[in-house]
Amino acid sequence: MEIIYLIEKEVKEKINEYKLNSDDHYDFWNEHIKYVYEESKKLAQRYNANIEIVSLGALLHDIALICMVGDKKDHHINGKIIAEEILTKYNYQTDKLERVLNCIYNHRSSKNTKTIEELCVADADILAHFDNIPMLFNSAFNRNNIKLSEVRNWMKDNFEKDYNDLSDKTKEIFSDKYKLICQIVLGD
Repeated sequence: MEIIYLIEKEVKEKINEYKLNSDDHYDFWNEHIKYVYEESKKLAQRYNANIEIVSLGALLHDIALICMVGDKKDHHINGKIIAEEILTKYNYQTDKLERVLNCIYNHRSSKNTKTIEELCVADADILAHFDNIPMLFNSAFNRNNIKLSEVRNWMKDNFEKDYNDLSDKTKEIFSDKYKLICQIVLGD
């Protein structure tokens, strides 16, 4: 699957550009994308989804944020456009292209997904938040300027929202880990 290697390489190059040129120098790969990529592949195997579609969707799901195109609220829309340009540049098969683009477009919640591949990427995007809890602290303090006294409630709200956005399938698998994370991190 050479296309996955090529896209991973290009995404990492764009992340390096972001780190050099952005105000926050956020490392999308080490703080988020690699977690989504790994979780999505695990879910794809578990749910018998197309690993190539899922891998490409995971690698490209936040490409609009990485390329600093548009607002965060629209990054799924802009990401689909950017990903199409990237994949077309590599002559990616048109019969698979739309499936990858839909993974990107629908990654913000499993409630929007229509295929098992879309569900894998959407759920993996959420699971990545639980895999890298320090990222949420960074988001609370540096991106949202939340006071230390309010962080627990902010994280609890984010954890609950994320957990509730998971598909029922993945929620069932992840339930025990979710409860443990809440107990350890939030003291619940």
